[in-house]
Amino acid sequence: MSANQILVQSAELSSSLPVPQGEVDLQTRARTNQNPAGVSLWKLWREDLATHDGKILEQGFWAMAVHRFGNWRMGVKPALLRMPFSIIYKFLYRFVEWTCGISLPYTVQVGRQVRIWHHSGMIFNAVSIGDRVQLRQNTTFGVVRTEHDFELPIIEAGADIGVGAAILGPVRVGANAVIGANAVVLSDIPPNSVAVGAPAKVVRSLERNNDSTSRTEGIAAE
Repeated sequence: MSANQILVQSAELSSSLPVPQGEVDLQTRARTNQNPAGVSLWKLWREDLATHDGKILEQGFWAMAVHRFGNWRMGVKPALLRMPFSIIYKFLYRFVEWTCGISLPYTVQVGRQVRIWHHSGMIFNAVSIGDRVQLRQNTTFGVVRTEHDFELPIIEAGADIGVGAAILGPVRVGANAVIGANAVVLSDIPPNSVAVGAPAKVVRSLERNNDSTSRTEGIAAE
């Protein structure tokens, strides 16, 4: 059998194999407007600005604004009409990534009133980030190993992520959980709990109320 025949057979075999579920999900997200349903782009921008204390020069607001725009353009049909918006988005995405040190791909589903504190060293490659999540500098969401490209975390609503935390793999950080500074999360964290250390372990449960941010910020920033 010639080398060309071997290559052809290998290509046919590869194309017949099932696509990993994570890759299918990512492909679906990449073709979809994942902004919160029923909320206009302008309203999301105004809400994100208010979430960042009305400070238009906040780098976290820039990252959120570009992310919202990147998702909005996926609702523009047909694809030919979308093309100029995609070019603008790609430029703005790189601008925020290079100048602010914040990487937030549009394929990540992001809820409302998400706050990105400060800037630099932020890589938010996740399946989803829920409403009212607090994010801080030098934080990484991503895969455990490069060969597991599509095994990404889910951050549920109200989670408070500390400085320098790494949340890796197909794990779930539960609603209102607090992740301590420099924690390395490799397994699920229950809702309403505090997790610290490397690897992160739950150290206590946490009762939450409407004033929770001020009470938990110290834990997340330690």
